[in-house]
Amino acid sequence: MSSTADESPLRGVAQSAEATATYLTDIQHALMDIGRQLETLQHETRVHLRGTHVKGDRWKEAYLRALPVEAAMKKTIRDLKKAVDDLERVTFKRRAHQEKVNALPAIRREKQLAKARKKNPTQIQAAPRNSAETPQGVSGAAGMGYGNPASIHDMRRKSA
Repeated sequence: MSSTADESPLRGVAQSAEATATYLTDIQHALMDIGRQLETLQHETRVHLRGTHVKGDRWKEAYLRALPVEAAMKKTIRDLKKAVDDLERVTFKRRAHQEKVNALPAIRREKQLAKARKKNPTQIQAAPRNSAETPQGVSGAAGMGYGNPASIHDMRRKSA
């Protein structure tokens, strides 16, 4: 449908997040200007259509004839506003994508280091154990844990 010569100017815009944001902002401003013009046209059309009376009309027939046109204009303006909002959303998502791509090498490097650490863990030296003395002076195997409170609730009791 379109030749590659038509696509080449936008290819450079698509490759840069800043250029994409600038381009989409320009389009957004143009659409907002069109929206303002459509709102003015909607108002003028409403006034004209509701004021157009044919001989023999009842008081509400001009209003009823104008409703489909007014509804179509209202829908068009609503869709245009949604398009403007969607352009802004696209700009944010494009920038978020670029930030994610820029952060990816560091994330991969961290994962690779974590994987290497997992494969070859460094040997942690255990603290030297002196089984002859424990904090209360009781031998290691005989008095293991009997002198200390057994739970949080027993902290106040000395007999626990």
